[in-house]
Amino acid sequence: MERSNHTVTEFILLGFTTDPVMQLVLFVLFLGVYSMTLLGNTTLIVLICNDSRLHTPMYFFIGNLSFLDLWYSSVYTPKIIVTCISEDKSISFAGCLCQFFFSAGLAYSECYLLAAMAYDRYMAISKPLIYAQAMPIKLCAVLVAASYCGGFTNSSILTKRIFSLNYCSGNVIEDFFCDLLPLVKLACGKKNDHQGLMYYILTSNVITPTTLILASYVFIIATILRIRSTKSRLKAFSTCSSHLISVTLYYGSILYIYARPRSNYSVGSDKIASTFYTVVFPMLNPMIYSFRNKDVKEALKKLIK
Repeated sequence: MERSNHTVTEFILLGFTTDPVMQLVLFVLFLGVYSMTLLGNTTLIVLICNDSRLHTPMYFFIGNLSFLDLWYSSVYTPKIIVTCISEDKSISFAGCLCQFFFSAGLAYSECYLLAAMAYDRYMAISKPLIYAQAMPIKLCAVLVAASYCGGFTNSSILTKRIFSLNYCSGNVIEDFFCDLLPLVKLACGKKNDHQGLMYYILTSNVITPTTLILASYVFIIATILRIRSTKSRLKAFSTCSSHLISVTLYYGSILYIYARPRSNYSVGSDKIASTFYTVVFPMLNPMIYSFRNKDVKEALKKLIK
């Protein structure tokens, strides 16, 4: 433990386990997941850029989601992999700050981007004949830029407040990365005042996009119910099924950590949930959006040939 007047110079990341055998197993597991994340998201981006059939608003958003997931996964996973095989579990104060800033910014950006994708799906279903005119590339670019701007603006506010705290309860983080709850747990002083602002920012960055997504799907369902043909209804629903799965998995894991009562707080279960939305989810997204997608499959066949 290194500190001077309650000023921490580095943190210790406990990770998942101290058992050498399990650490080796986790090293192989996380290396495999990260490799698949890089391969899957990079392939999807290349396909969308190279195939003219995928130059539509929907794939523009999916491509940006893949780019965000590449960046998001790279904030955590390399450090986790190194920690698994290294005896040095420390991370510098500056390194922790950077990791927190980018992880929060990218997480919030993904929340807003998923909301923008919900609006895109609504326009595709409600106005299929003028979809291209209703969602021009300039509007799509503005929505993506606004997602990043909103995410990193809020991340800047939260990071400044978090790392201005005095850490008088040690420097050992009971997690595998620098997250909000473990950091606040180490702080002292007027912790409740800081927690109020932190939770406000967290909830505003989750509740606002969630409200937009729910509103979009209310209109989507209303539009689908007006369709008389069962076949057409199923086709319309299939256009937003991948996005719905993605939203459910991502928001489900985040809400599990931050929305449940603090009396139910469990380090072990929180680590599992955190691992899902930080490491596993970026690997699953390319599969979710391409598994039953004919256009993507055709583009992949064309690229291979």
